[in-house]
Parts: sequence; structure tokens; C-alpha cells
Amino acid sequence: MRKVKVRLRPIVSKINMPTVLKTAVLPGDSIESLFVTTQVGEILYIRDGVIRTFLDISPRIIKLGVSSGGYDERGLIGLAFHPNFHYNGLFYLHFSVAGTQGPGALPGAFESFKPNPCDPKTLNLKWTNRETQYDHIDTVEEWILQSNGQPQKRRTILNVRRPFLNHNGVSSLNFSPETGKLVLTTGDGGSGYDPFNLSQDDMEIAGKIIEIDVVTYTFNYNPPVVTRFDELPAPIQEMLTVIAKGVRNIPGISFQRFYNQYIKYVGIVGQDLVESIFSFVHYKPIPVTQLVQASFMNAELDQEGFINFGWRGWEGAFPTLMMKSCSANPTLDEKPIAYYDDAVKTSVRRLPPLTSYFHKDPRPDKFGGTALTGVQPYMGNEIPDLTGSIVFTDLARKGSHPPVRGVLAYTRVRTDCKLNDFSVIETDYDFGSRSAYYVSLGTNLDQTRLYLGVNGSMKVADFHQGTVFEIVP
Repeated sequence: MRKVKVRLRPIVSKINMPTVLKTAVLPGDSIESLFVTTQVGEILYIRDGVIRTFLDISPRIIKLGVSSGGYDERGLIGLAFHPNFHYNGLFYLHFSVAGTQGPGALPGAFESFKPNPCDPKTLNLKWTNRETQYDHIDTVEEWILQSNGQPQKRRTILNVRRPFLNHNGVSSLNFSPETGKLVLTTGDGGSGYDPFNLSQDDMEIAGKIIEIDVVTYTFNYNPPVVTRFDELPAPIQEMLTVIAKGVRNIPGISFQRFYNQYIKYVGIVGQDLVESIFSFVHYKPIPVTQLVQASFMNAELDQEGFINFGWRGWEGAFPTLMMKSCSANPTLDEKPIAYYDDAVKTSVRRLPPLTSYFHKDPRPDKFGGTALTGVQPYMGNEIPDLTGSIVFTDLARKGSHPPVRGVLAYTRVRTDCKLNDFSVIETDYDFGSRSAYYVSLGTNLDQTRLYLGVNGSMKVADFHQGTVFEIVP
């Protein structure tokens, strides 16, 4: 694959950590505005080079960065505009709710859990006492931009209790151009290694891609706080279908038109070894009412055509491995399989990734990654070498000298569905002595423009260190 060079053109700087980048045409307007959500709860929009505040819900966001040395994966993490937003003013938010801080589902630091293949107890943990042993509550809400230009909340769609502070997803709300439904992409609940195997359990909301029919079901039903589908009232169950399971953590879903169908792209953030990008066209979603009924009857559902990314038995291309220093030579690692039985059970059900990149890579033209932060198709012609390709971002290149730099790369979908390689995209921007974590990636409505969110720190309280760029030739 060809080496591609691009430039980064700053659009807005000195903002807080940018979590979602997307465009929409405001009611009464004729051109797209770029919307930027920040982790702390602001939604900004840029039109004709002028930055304005669309909405600020920061008082409704959980207190961030307190328990984990300043790092946090909660906050305002999802924004989606109704396909008819220009006419009806409806939009949707996904965020972590103020005043819901709990102690967490396991003692210890938030990523401290490690399975021990020699200790079956660590391989079969259950999440118990969920009403008290949880980290926080995430909510999905529907809002409307009123005719006077003021946004107002209309209803709450879901309230989900989460076991740990990490893996809530980011850029987690997107509308499917195929079904017209709102798609919620949620991570496995967090910690590390999915201690309770929530991602493979059909009843758990965590670790799933869920379609929400907000068009058919318009009632205002104040939903209870839940962790499982079978705890939801029937009217809310009827709104939901599940597209996929086996998600670890996920920076959204994107759609690329290909003749009369859509290719779906999903990036799954890795554990210790590998980051993965998956693609699929055909899938068989399962209505939540059917999942609940099967669970109630203790029946096996036919999961043919149901997408399974394989976690926690598989980390993308590999069975999930653990890193341990070799006792005879601490500079080397051994990598035992963490969950052998889980890997076997999902081996034929899982979807293989389109492309993978690794935390350690001996190949000179590649890079060591940290965490996948965005996946977007590019359908523009201004950067001809990228037209039709899938662009992705990694948080921070591993093993390079400080200051930190994120990575931009691309791959292409193969019509024969085989795995593909990827290539790094070179950028010329001089960040100077500041760190530049690549935290988000977005496009405009027809995917002809790409936007990159960069932050100077991974600590929430380091305010105003964010910049949004357009990626240009």
C-alpha cells in the first residue's frame, strides 16, 4: 500500500478533550456546521470559522478524573443527529451522569484485574450486588432544538449501570443510513480482560452494538437503571435489536456506501497486544424481546449471521494472551493464553478482523500502537490516494521518544473479504514540545472531509489542550 502524506489544518484550538466530531445542517440553515463534543460536557459548533456553544451539560456530567490519577473514560461520549434533524431538531446524547459515582465492581485500581489460567476462580467471576457494586450510570437521552434556538431534553431512552470507569465506548451514538435506527456501541464494562465475560453474555447490555428504534417508539417512558436486557420494561425491550456482541471497547461504527448496500466498519480497542478493525455487510440482528424470551426458556437462539467480534476469548487476530516477563530473561515476554475455553467456544463464531495492528511490531514500515481511537471511510477526491479507503487513528505511537505523537493510518476493504494490510499516513504538522494524543476522528455528512481531534494530555483536569484539525492534501 502506498505511503500517503497529508497536512493538518487547525480549525479550533484550546478546547477541552474532543470526544465526537461530526457535521449537521442546523434547522433553517443550508450548509453544514462542524459539531465538537468535549468529554467534560460541552457541544461546540463551527460555522464560517466562528465557534459557538450549542449546548453545555457539564453540570450533569459525573465528576471526572478523581479516582484514577486524572485519567477517565467517562463523560459526554456520544452525540448523534436524527436523519431529519434539519426539519425536526432531534438529537441524542450519551453521557455519564453526575452524582452516580459508586465504589466499582471489584476492589483495586480500575485496570488491575488479571485472570490466572491456574486459578479457575479468576476465570468464572460473577458481577454480584450490582445495585451497590458499580462505578457509575450512563444515560442515553433524546433532545430537541426548539424553534427559539434553545435545546431542551425530551426523554431518557436508557439508563445503564456500569461496573468500571473505562470501556464505555466513545463516539458511541450514530444513525444507520441503512435502517434509520440509532446505533449505540458500548464497551464491555471495563477493567481489563472483561472479568465477568459480559461481552459474550446475550443478556448483558455491555459489550454489544444495539439498534434503537427512536422513530417508531416515541413514548416518554422513564426507564429504570439496569445492566441487563431482561431488567428493561417490555416497551423499551421492543425498541431494541442487537447487531453484535464480543466488543471490548469501541470508538463508534461507520457506514460506507458500496453500490446499493453499506459496508459497516467497527474498530475494537485491544488489551495488551493488538488493535483491530472489522468490516461486515450482511448481518442478522436479534430483537431483544427474542433474546429475553430465549433466556427465560433457557433455549439456544440460532446465532447464524449474528456478528461476534470474539472478545474475551479473542483479541482480534489472536486468542487473548497475557504478557509475562520470562523468569530467566526479564527482557523477553512469554504470552500464555488467558481464556482457553472461551477462545475455543467462540473460535468458529467470531468474525475475523479486516486488518490488525500491533502494540509491538518488528516491521520497519509499521508502528507500535496503544489504542484505536477512530475509524472512518474517506469518500472525497481531494486526497486521491485515500479515496475509498478506511482511515484510522491510534492514540499514541509506542516506543517513540517524548513528546507523545498519535498515528494516522489507512487500509482498504477487500471485495474477497480477506484480511488486509495497512499503511501509515505521514503528517507534516509541527506540534513542538507538546504531546499530541490523537483522540477522535470524524467526517462530514458525505464523508468527503476528515476531522482529527488531538489533545495535549490524557488527564481530564488538564483543560483547554484540545485542537480539532481538518486532514487536507
